[in-house]
Amino acid sequence: MRIARIASSLVLLLPFGLYAQVSPLDGEERADVPPSRWSVGIAAGARTEIYAGEGNHSRVVPFAGYEGERFYWRGLDAGYHLLKRDGFVLDGFIAGRLDAMDADDFGAAALAQRGIDRDLLEDRDDSIDAGLAASWRGTAGEVTLALKADIADKSGGYEADVSYNYPFQAGGMLFTPSVGVSVWSKDLANYYYGTLDEEIARGVVSYRPGSVAIPHAGLMIAKPFATKWRFIANLSYQVLPDEIQDSPLVEDGTEGVGSVFMGLSRNF
Repeated sequence: MRIARIASSLVLLLPFGLYAQVSPLDGEERADVPPSRWSVGIAAGARTEIYAGEGNHSRVVPFAGYEGERFYWRGLDAGYHLLKRDGFVLDGFIAGRLDAMDADDFGAAALAQRGIDRDLLEDRDDSIDAGLAASWRGTAGEVTLALKADIADKSGGYEADVSYNYPFQAGGMLFTPSVGVSVWSKDLANYYYGTLDEEIARGVVSYRPGSVAIPHAGLMIAKPFATKWRFIANLSYQVLPDEIQDSPLVEDGTEGVGSVFMGLSRNF
């Protein structure tokens, strides 16, 4: 079922793609980017419930990545460093958006309580985004601004994200805490959390959340060991705005979404 892919999300599939626009400065080591060109590994993770009746999910997935002077590939993300100068990096990138939801994976009983017949719903599909990201780094941390749009025309929407990261080392471990906010356009939010025109025509209640702002926070931890190995862990949380919480497709009482993964990687 496609719902298993939601459980993974980018957090689980792409441990090094969490910050697809971020690359290490020369000589810099950080938790969110591997220190060598090639890396492979395996991770296990889980995400809390979002959609009505879907339940919590976990999954074990492999991942791989490449970090070049200009080009990078991190799981389902790939990009090119257009400019790198004095703590400033400008990237062009493409990235998978794994927010798909099969209609059959909604809880029929949970939807029925809201007056929605699950059989009248359409699938929400995965998509591909393309965009630009700019990062400014200094002794006080890093600020990143990323803009991306749906180029597969599933939602036709776009997203803007601003985040602050502070990579540091302590106790032989690498930490990258982050905070930020993502702004989804109305087309993007309506596609994944609203009801679609064809569904409304079949009698499903009309709901359009419109553009939304989603605050988020995370902590990436990496522990190098045995020369080329790394233990990786990530915790992240998104605060859902009222417009998403009030969606008839979202589980009652869902105020936010938490994700966690742990994995091992080997650098080459």
